[in-house]
Amino acid sequence: MNFAVAVAVFPVIFLGELPDKTMFASLIMATRGRPAHVWLGAAGAFVVHVAIATTIGVGLFDLLPHRVVDGVVAGLFAFGAVYAWREATKDEEALVAREVAAHQVVTTAFVVIFVAEWGDLTQILTANLAAHYHSPLSVGVGAVAALWAVAALAVAGGQNVLRWIDIATVRKITAVILVGLAIYAGWTAVR
Repeated sequence: MNFAVAVAVFPVIFLGELPDKTMFASLIMATRGRPAHVWLGAAGAFVVHVAIATTIGVGLFDLLPHRVVDGVVAGLFAFGAVYAWREATKDEEALVAREVAAHQVVTTAFVVIFVAEWGDLTQILTANLAAHYHSPLSVGVGAVAALWAVAALAVAGGQNVLRWIDIATVRKITAVILVGLAIYAGWTAVR
């Protein structure tokens, strides 16, 4: 495992997940159930998604030439930037609130997060980073740590987090960072 890669991945995934619907899902579920149970369900779902994303990322690298992978990664980062910017204007609280009432807390948290993460920005980022760094374990550790940290913030802070953080602004900052990553990956692909 490359600790430097894990450390480099952490802030990218953390910022990508901070304004995400799964953060809101964890936050809302924690206001209706025990926060530790919500975190456990979310943590399990994140581990499964990171394993899938890193496997896909490494598989892309094995199948495609390095320049093509870098070009695909650049395109996906650019897509992620557009997606993050677009998501800055959405309100996902109502959707998640309906899901929580009917199920056990841990199971509900796992299912809600697992479903919400499919095709999500951080899943795409994790796959891209695994393809870019060629180190699925290191990327996986950094991504899981970041996702767990965001889930912990969401369940610990509950609604108080929303008083200090303007989610739309965080999403826009994430989009700008992703544009930078797309430019860097594109530059790597053509050099």
